[in-house]
Amino acid sequence: MPEAGGRVDFTSEHDEQTMTMLGLSSKREVTRTSIRVRTAMAAQTLEQGRYLGGRPPYGYRLGDAGPHPNKAHAAWGRRARRLEPDPETAHVVRWIFAQRLAGHSVARIARALNEAGIPCPSAADPERNPHRRGTGWTLGTVTTILQNPRYTGHQVWNRQRTDRDLADPADVSLGHKSVQRWNLPDGWVISRRPAHPALVSEADFVAAQDISAVRGPAPCGDVSIPERRRYLLSGLLVCGSCRRRMESAWSNGSPASRCRHGHTTASVPSSERPRNAYVREDRILPHLPALHLLLTEPAGRTRRGRTRGGTDVRYQAAEDVTVYLREQQVTLTYDPADGTLRAGAGEAAQTITLKAS
Repeated sequence: MPEAGGRVDFTSEHDEQTMTMLGLSSKREVTRTSIRVRTAMAAQTLEQGRYLGGRPPYGYRLGDAGPHPNKAHAAWGRRARRLEPDPETAHVVRWIFAQRLAGHSVARIARALNEAGIPCPSAADPERNPHRRGTGWTLGTVTTILQNPRYTGHQVWNRQRTDRDLADPADVSLGHKSVQRWNLPDGWVISRRPAHPALVSEADFVAAQDISAVRGPAPCGDVSIPERRRYLLSGLLVCGSCRRRMESAWSNGSPASRCRHGHTTASVPSSERPRNAYVREDRILPHLPALHLLLTEPAGRTRRGRTRGGTDVRYQAAEDVTVYLREQQVTLTYDPADGTLRAGAGEAAQTITLKAS
């Protein structure tokens, strides 16, 4: 290597310092290039509304936009591209927004699309979605469409970013993997002027977002400070019927857990499917202190009750028990058939059955 005056000697302190300086210089140039490219792409989106590549959203297809604005690229015969409505899917997007503005839930919209036999985005374009099954519409698919501002006719850039994470934090030798994550809306770049035909007006798009934003229990007192939902048993309960992890839900103004046994609201329910299992947290939380005592007390051994101010200090608060269960990776199995609660932490752990009523 010229900078080292020949072959690099990794045992030489001089060559080690030279390689460190060259590495820092290379890293600096890579960072500067990245900043220049991202700044140029942001300006092209903001001022020109230019389509910068990528997969067109569902409801659009790529159309010709004339010669490429870069003279060198235009001399090579490259053409600029722009989004234009897809005659086969654009009406589906308009219908989704119309149904949402009419007050229908995302689940009802997805279920209606599946019942009508309308292909989902991955099924409508299978060549670019070989990694997807394309079996039907899901709640996430409909939500993604409702939250995409490109349907208003404006070009949007930097909604997602690609991070490089360790493939396995416990084994750095496996290298890194690319992970796509959503950026916050304040980091999006939206064109000042419409860049392509809109499928929905800006007013309707904003109204659809307001409908999606109505969440949480009814506020009490100051309506500007909505009540926050808090689930102490989130991620701790497993359904005893199907062995699936139960999901948190709000039931009659109280935190609860439910299991739909693999059914999603985007599909038509089957008559053979078992009924949804529900259990409110206030039925389980009173039993957690005793459950903690049984899990931590040695089998066949009873200790003298220790009191402090008349209270048995062996019993922990329910919230502290949930922290203990997560730390010890203990799962609670709720059987809706007989209303029992069973706790265990692996094969060697003790299993206790408690009434959850």
